[in-house]
Amino acid sequence: MPKVNCVLCKKEFSAKPFWIKKGYGKYCSTVCQYEGRKKGEDRTCEMCGKISYKQQKAIKNSKSGKFFCGKSCQTKWRNGEFAGILHANYKNGNTTYRNLLLKNSKIKSCMLCDKDDLRILAVHHIDKNRSNNDLSNLAWLCHNCHFLVHHFKDEEDRFDVKRVLFNK
Repeated sequence: MPKVNCVLCKKEFSAKPFWIKKGYGKYCSTVCQYEGRKKGEDRTCEMCGKISYKQQKAIKNSKSGKFFCGKSCQTKWRNGEFAGILHANYKNGNTTYRNLLLKNSKIKSCMLCDKDDLRILAVHHIDKNRSNNDLSNLAWLCHNCHFLVHHFKDEEDRFDVKRVLFNK
């Protein structure tokens, strides 16, 4: 068998004449073959500085032009970059009204049906002005009662009566 030099590491190895004729006998091992097929580049992680390999497609499709070693570093960067005004859910500088009610001493249960599961409780703006986040304007309602109060006059009246009677 003829001796051929590896295209990648230049190490001499034996290749069958048939392989050479077909254009195969280029690499001395599967490791060199794999490395030789890579077309991407090594990039430095924006968060931790670790070097990682990125394919051409990932380099080309990057919107920010920044590269990360993994999802955890990417998430840390994104949470720092898209906070405050840049966050998709940012609303005119007010804190979230749900957090206001959670940190307050108001009873955490639906005002109409008394369900107390926080997973189904929503915050209702009594005057229907979402920018008025005063505690006296906020009340807990479950999703079902919240829908009913907004869409049915009877339920809205029932809510108003209960709110006045129980001073919730």
